Amino acid sequence: MSRQRAAELELSENELVVTREELDNLKDLIFVLQCAVNDVRSDLESPRQTKETLADMVSWLLDAADPVTTASFGAPPIRS
Repeated sequence: MSRQRAAELELSENELVVTREELDNLKDLIFVLQCAVNDVRSDLESPRQTKETLADMVSWLLDAADPVTTASFGAPPIRS
C-alpha cells in the first residue's frame, strides 16, 4: 500500500509523507526530552548529589525518553 501511494505521489526512495500531526507530536516529544537533558545537566553542576537526587534525574530522563523511543509514524506505538 505505501509503495503504491509513493508511486502515485512520484516520491523517491528518500522521500516520505508524514502528517503534520505526527510530525508535531514527535517534535513535542523531542522538546520534552531536550528539557529533561538540560535540567539534568544543570542539576549535575551542583557539587554534591545524593542517591535520591541522582535517581530522580535518571527517572526524569527515562520518563522523557520512553515516548521518543516508542514513537512511530502511521502505526500505534510499541509498548514494552
